[in-house]
Amino acid sequence: MADPPSSEEAPVRAVLCRAWGPPESLTLEHLPRVPLGPNQVRVRLHACGVNFPDILMAAGLYQLKPPLPFTPGVEGAGVVTEIAEGVASARVGDAVITHQRFGGYADEAVLDAARVSPLPRGFSFEEGASFMVASITAYHALATRAALKPGETVLVHGAAGGVGLAAVEIGKLLGATVIATASSEEKLAVVRQRGADHTINYERLSFLDEVKRLTDGKGADVVYDPVGGAVFDDSVRALAWGGRLLVIGFAGGTIPSVKINRILLKGASVIGVRAGEAGRHDPALRRRELAELQSFAETGQLRPYVSHVVPLERWAEAMRLLMDRKAIGRVVLTTGLEP
Repeated sequence: MADPPSSEEAPVRAVLCRAWGPPESLTLEHLPRVPLGPNQVRVRLHACGVNFPDILMAAGLYQLKPPLPFTPGVEGAGVVTEIAEGVASARVGDAVITHQRFGGYADEAVLDAARVSPLPRGFSFEEGASFMVASITAYHALATRAALKPGETVLVHGAAGGVGLAAVEIGKLLGATVIATASSEEKLAVVRQRGADHTINYERLSFLDEVKRLTDGKGADVVYDPVGGAVFDDSVRALAWGGRLLVIGFAGGTIPSVKINRILLKGASVIGVRAGEAGRHDPALRRRELAELQSFAETGQLRPYVSHVVPLERWAEAMRLLMDRKAIGRVVLTTGLEP
């Protein structure tokens, strides 16, 4: 009888997208290990964050269309098990966060050493796997693109979602007054717990009227909008003079049209936010942003809120939690591997 394969030879489980479609069309398969290339590291993944780009990418609706087949997953957390010769930024045994364009829904990832960061002290693998994407999106949007200043007011839509909740926390860290919207009292309770000064249940109240009331008619200096759709037009109306509207994404399912006359009359700016692309264009900027986020995490000022932890083999259920707006904060897949 042949000996079982060693851990170095054993196949790796990965969720594969072989054709564009819904989460249920993906498959969990066993794949051969990827050889390590120059300047690369191998990470044994213990957790993988679930993000809207994963869903859109698998459906063929994202701006990036990886060659088929591919494994979704833009972030994860685990332990370095192998490094290429000459890699000095990581060591075998390091607990790390991974950030990649795809490949996270798997037992391990092979990626450039520059795409791993230390797991912040006190973070679980589940927290580490759900920290980077939402936090860098919110920080890049508010600090870099909008230049949010202490004392300004920021309106955060979809505040109970991953990127929304991160924006609430980072807005407070930057010294702003945060007004947050969500669809239920349960979600708003978490949003308040994470630092929002004012919350609005948009199922019951007009967020435009409430923002005007809370700001004595002035409006919000910055609007952070990962929703799009019908809320966009009233978000323009909710801006203060010289306000900045941050376009994060279109989780509402509809891409809105801009009424330019209202932008003109308010002297306002509509600012597109693509945090990942910005980092690829300006690596030095990304290093500065990541260092700031790492500092916030290490000092206990910033920590992801994980509402659902789901085994890797139930990837479709995890993705549906985001699609059906049932998650608060972040959803994480776990591989079940021993630390």
